[in-house]
Amino acid sequence: MEQEKEIKAKERYTGTVLKTTLQGALVDIGSEIPAFIHISQAVKDGDPKKPINSIEEVLEKGQKLDFWVKRVRKDRIELTMKEPLAIEWREIKPGMTVKGTVIRLETFGAFVEIGAERPGLIHISELSHSYVRTPSEVVREGDEVETKVLEVNRRKKQIKLSIKALQELPEQLSQAAGVKEEEEQAQEPDLTAMEIAMRQAMEKSEGEEAAASKQKPRKKKDSSSAQDEILSRTLEKKIGQDS
Repeated sequence: MEQEKEIKAKERYTGTVLKTTLQGALVDIGSEIPAFIHISQAVKDGDPKKPINSIEEVLEKGQKLDFWVKRVRKDRIELTMKEPLAIEWREIKPGMTVKGTVIRLETFGAFVEIGAERPGLIHISELSHSYVRTPSEVVREGDEVETKVLEVNRRKKQIKLSIKALQELPEQLSQAAGVKEEEEQAQEPDLTAMEIAMRQAMEKSEGEEAAASKQKPRKKKDSSSAQDEILSRTLEKKIGQDS
């Protein structure tokens, strides 16, 4: 029973085919409980997409092959000939660190194979804290890189990665950030309890005055009086010019 607990999903074993059936085959991988591979998990000529009509097309009694553990149950071990993914979608979480290989460069970033269903993307802005003109300035195809997962979109099958997130901020940028923070703090000094109380009282007083002024009706200047004043000023100006 101790050996059964040690067998885990995704582990690789060399097994011997004991018997074939319509549904699949019994395989000896050295476990105390039987191991079985369903026909849907068999691979023909190394091509997982190639159709299989019967298990005998792939396996025969006494044959030794490599198998992976797909699932461990109480009464049996389910095998597969399809190499499992190193990382399943449910296992990929933002913030985790993953290693991978750069497989393609584009103008907007680099694609990295991390063992998931889809490669992850390092956007050009996530390659370095410094300005990067093209991804090839930082990485090349075939490079092994360590990255941090920023975002995972299972619906779109997208994985966003970052190299700079695992790097320390350069001293110059760090100092600039510190200066900016100090300036912001200087612009907004800490207030004492008394100053806060006084400010609140002033704001309340201003609010009451504004509300009171809205309640008082404004006296509108009589339109005819305004016209008379304009006419009077115009005539005075005209007389002054004539004289």
